[in-house]
Amino acid sequence: MAAAEEEAAAAPPDGGGESEAAEEVMEGEEREAAEEYSWPQLRFDRPPRRLYHFARQFRSVAPAGGNGSGENFLKGVKWSPDGSSFLTSSEDNSLRLFYLPEDAYNGAEHVAEAGVGGEDSYGAFLQVNEGEPVYDFCWYPCMSLSDPATCVFASTSRDHPIHLWDATSGELRCTYRAYDAMDEIAAALSISFNSTGSKLFAGYNKAIRVFDVHRPGRDFEQYSLLKGGEGPTGIISSISFSPHNGMLAVGSYSQTTAVYAESNMEPLYVLHGQLGGVTQVLFSKDGNYLYTGGRKDPYILCWDIRNTVDIVYKLYRSADTTNQRIYFDIEPCGRHLATGGQDGMVHVYDLQGGQWVTGFQAAADTVNGFSFHPYLPFAITSSGHRRFGMQDEFEDELNLGGDDNCCSVWMFSSSQEA
Repeated sequence: MAAAEEEAAAAPPDGGGESEAAEEVMEGEEREAAEEYSWPQLRFDRPPRRLYHFARQFRSVAPAGGNGSGENFLKGVKWSPDGSSFLTSSEDNSLRLFYLPEDAYNGAEHVAEAGVGGEDSYGAFLQVNEGEPVYDFCWYPCMSLSDPATCVFASTSRDHPIHLWDATSGELRCTYRAYDAMDEIAAALSISFNSTGSKLFAGYNKAIRVFDVHRPGRDFEQYSLLKGGEGPTGIISSISFSPHNGMLAVGSYSQTTAVYAESNMEPLYVLHGQLGGVTQVLFSKDGNYLYTGGRKDPYILCWDIRNTVDIVYKLYRSADTTNQRIYFDIEPCGRHLATGGQDGMVHVYDLQGGQWVTGFQAAADTVNGFSFHPYLPFAITSSGHRRFGMQDEFEDELNLGGDDNCCSVWMFSSSQEA
């Protein structure tokens, strides 16, 4: 009975004739909207303005557990697919959701620049607390605030199943559970919805498990990645789907990236060249290029999926001595890539040739998260890293500056501005 109730509570609408027709109508409306709206060309020759800033909310003491210190810090941030909100992950085992205020949509150029030493711009709309450290989190790709049923995000944490959370109430919608040979819960190390939102792919040690989004519970398909002896031999740390050609890439801590056919998980390519364990993989907007980054590795590698013999070019970032996952992102029009680093800088590169375009100081410590807004000339950064010291030192908030362990929304100049 409980399982039936849980299945009924699954967030995304079930697939059927009516939903397919509705999707076709929505796709037509989206195409019309896309024709009317053009992505603003960002001007990187001018430094961005800090519109909103958040720091004090992340000063809480995190559960010490076995990590050494009990100090909290941010670990990543991601915009929602519809651009209405963003989600942060932090060391206190919490996910916080922030909505963009109304003035961000109407007259953001008139919003005063946010200071870094005072109060936060505004508080989180909701906070979801996991019982253990969060390994990964992701948004449902069809999420739209106008359709509450789609307003969900997924998270995975140590010794827990995958959780699907309601982004409007913070309630748990359902869980996706994998079990090991001892019939104990196996925690996913990475998660990602496919492009249509019908499947949830989860990365484990040397394996991928695929869940049907509309059927929560313990039903899944399992694929070993060691076919032929050339696949990733370690923990799957990142999953990315190509927007066009039906492929997915998986990165592993064994310093390898593998590309598979989404339909049957048939291995296509195995890419070697990362100096450290791969922490993020990301396809270009046209699906022809793949970008990979690793821990303790100062370079993001660019691969041409049509010819994987050699690396196309390398993009530098300051990440030589950290095991942290440092996120990078590609702007919606696909022309530029931006990445954080240990030096507190955000570096922007032109993807047509891999040339450095500009950089700006986003924080005083490691910028571990960066994400472009889906359609506005905004970006968001998160920063923070583990600091080691006496426990009583972490109880004093004054030890951290306003631009340490913080999250900021930035506004770029654009070609649409008068």
